[in-house]
Amino acid sequence: MTDQPRRRLVLASQSPARLNLLRQAGLTPEVLVSGVDEDAVTAPTPADLALALAEAKASVVAAKPEVKGALVIGCDSVLDLDGEALGKPADAEEASARWKSMRGRAGTLQTGHCVYDTTSGRYVSGTASTVVRFGEPTDDEIAAYVASGEPLYVAGAFTLDGRSAPFIEGIDGDHGNVIGLSLPLLRRLLAELGVGITELWAPAEA
Repeated sequence: MTDQPRRRLVLASQSPARLNLLRQAGLTPEVLVSGVDEDAVTAPTPADLALALAEAKASVVAAKPEVKGALVIGCDSVLDLDGEALGKPADAEEASARWKSMRGRAGTLQTGHCVYDTTSGRYVSGTASTVVRFGEPTDDEIAAYVASGEPLYVAGAFTLDGRSAPFIEGIDGDHGNVIGLSLPLLRRLLAELGVGITELWAPAEA
């Protein structure tokens, strides 16, 4: 056991799904949204784009004086479908068209991760990839899903843990990565910075 205080953990994302994943894993991050203009970031491939966005978000938040001494986690997800990076749809019409193009097919959900240690100024990053096999929802089911509003707020216009779950036939890879954050990758990145993930666990309740 160590008497050292737990490091502060800051999540540079407004995603409630990512926050929930971290909490379920015993972590208690604070949330500080980066405000990065995602449309201004470009990269040659969907995986590169996800990584660039994650690094941008983490570095912006890490530069804020109020997070000095903290570990900052930046993440971003895009769906790679035929080499095209699909983020959040612009509107309901785009969400509907996207689902009609995805059904019966498979895409790769790419999530970039960046962990920034504001004490040392070092950061590490990596991308996790999970293949998602889409089912074949009917036009009426797609219309109902789009009308729910959910696909407008998530990368790829779908969720694995929400209303579109019945339309996902299966995945190959880390399910958490599809929800928004790969905990195994996060553990490896923290280890590269000399931090054990168990050192960040909140104390167990008595």
